[in-house]
Amino acid sequence: MSVLNAHPEHDHAPEHGGAQTTQLWLKTAILLGLGIYFVYNILTGNLTNYINERFAWLSYVAAALFLVIGAYSAWHLLTAHRGGHGQHAAHEQDHDHDGHAHGEISWGILAIVAIPLLLGTLIPSRPLGAEAVSGGVNISAVESAQVTVLSVPPLERNVLDWLRAFNRETDMTAFDGQPVDVIGFIYREPTFADDQFMVARFTVSCCVADASAIGLAVQSAETASLDQGIWVRVQGTLQVGDFRGERLPVIQASQIDVVDQPDHPYLYP
Repeated sequence: MSVLNAHPEHDHAPEHGGAQTTQLWLKTAILLGLGIYFVYNILTGNLTNYINERFAWLSYVAAALFLVIGAYSAWHLLTAHRGGHGQHAAHEQDHDHDGHAHGEISWGILAIVAIPLLLGTLIPSRPLGAEAVSGGVNISAVESAQVTVLSVPPLERNVLDWLRAFNRETDMTAFDGQPVDVIGFIYREPTFADDQFMVARFTVSCCVADASAIGLAVQSAETASLDQGIWVRVQGTLQVGDFRGERLPVIQASQIDVVDQPDHPYLYP
């Protein structure tokens, strides 16, 4: 009895080691899962549904790190088991040479880390659209000193280019008669006139967390036949008119065609 009572802290060591081994294997599975998830989004092109394409290289780095760390963790656990250490070896990973415990992972932390992987796997990847608009669509654009909008011919300007051009002009009538050919999704609010809608896009500076909806006002007799959220190509000319209580250039549509959603639906400031 004296021998057994001398080290009571070891009574449940195998049970504790087994739980910790399970945690380590789960951590390894999450690391490998995250790495595979990043690779999948890169290969399928879904990556741009989440981030600005300028920062895609960070996802390549993340995928490599997750896979390398996960593979090393799996190799370490497997070799320790084959070497006869079993649960004891897994348990000792979280101790330093002085015998003090470090880095033990709780089930709560593992659950938190696993949530993004579960959500990304279970929820289909899709870009933001009209249903994601909150607080209305902006009719002004983020300025960038590196962008020279005037060098872009009118028929080659997208929604963001036009808004930047509007922001740099004090006399909106300067745009009267200019031709427009843009693609975006249909967005309308109850306060819009019956023949008005907006052709809108989302801008993404870094990732979808900072996404902002922008758009151009459109006037057309076809408005009633266009469903909210569908992607269209709008062609026409600009004419200053009243829209949402402001005087601004409005596209007088001469042709509206339903189109497929672009492969890269976001615009990047």
